[in-house]
Amino acid sequence: MKQYIGTKIIQAEPAYRVDGKVFVKANIVPCGVHIEDGYKVVYPDGYESWSPKDVFEAAYRETSGMSFGLAIEAAKMGKKIARAGWNGKNQYVELAYCISYKNNASEIVNVNHCNIGNKALAFVGTSGVQMGWLASQADMLADDWRIVE
Repeated sequence: MKQYIGTKIIQAEPAYRVDGKVFVKANIVPCGVHIEDGYKVVYPDGYESWSPKDVFEAAYRETSGMSFGLAIEAAKMGKKIARAGWNGKNQYVELAYCISYKNNASEIVNVNHCNIGNKALAFVGTSGVQMGWLASQADMLADDWRIVE
């Protein structure tokens, strides 16, 4: 068998499952029944499910404390990402594509290399946009990445 890893952005909240029915933890659960601890999960298409606590917590992390790898996956899904520790207000990184530039002859050159594509990370900050942003070692090893709106 092949090995797989999955990445998706979901919404979830702590919940109980009692006799197949899901209760969010804010609800009162009847006494004397078998309670399974877990999470109510809502997928991007609106489908609702329930996941056991240990399975859920092994598979998902809050988007306010992601590793760089998960943050890159979020950027590939069109999300804006940032480190919690960045000082500048409204700074973030996002995926840029359809990249072009103007040369000295004022010709617009569309970059599309058949092997490396036409995408790059763009750092958007208070002073403008930096195309081809490179993460530092500290950025790559940090676990304080988050999705920003």
